[in-house]
Amino acid sequence: MIVRNVTRGLVLGDAVRQADSFISRLKGLMFTPRLESGQGLLIRPCQAVHTHFMRFSIDVIFLDGAGRVVWVMTAMPPWRQSPFIRGAEAVLELPAHAAGTTGPGDQLELIG
Repeated sequence: MIVRNVTRGLVLGDAVRQADSFISRLKGLMFTPRLESGQGLLIRPCQAVHTHFMRFSIDVIFLDGAGRVVWVMTAMPPWRQSPFIRGAEAVLELPAHAAGTTGPGDQLELIG
């Protein structure tokens, strides 16, 4: 799928996978060697993530049910745990620094 930040006119990813089953959410990006530019993972439902068993940093964007950004963590390193984000219903994981200027209140659009 394509993920666009409508508020800022940015394409955040054009090859974003969705993790919406128990197994796919459990696995997430663990053991993935890297994320290329344009790739990402949308985890739904989700209010907190970890980067255990990962080899690279990621940007983590927490979204409410309407696709509005609630919280952003930039370049979250491996072997960390995010806080529980109240109001989040999904999390978008992108390569480190791919979120750009995306911030709380921005509206994201998921296409495909």
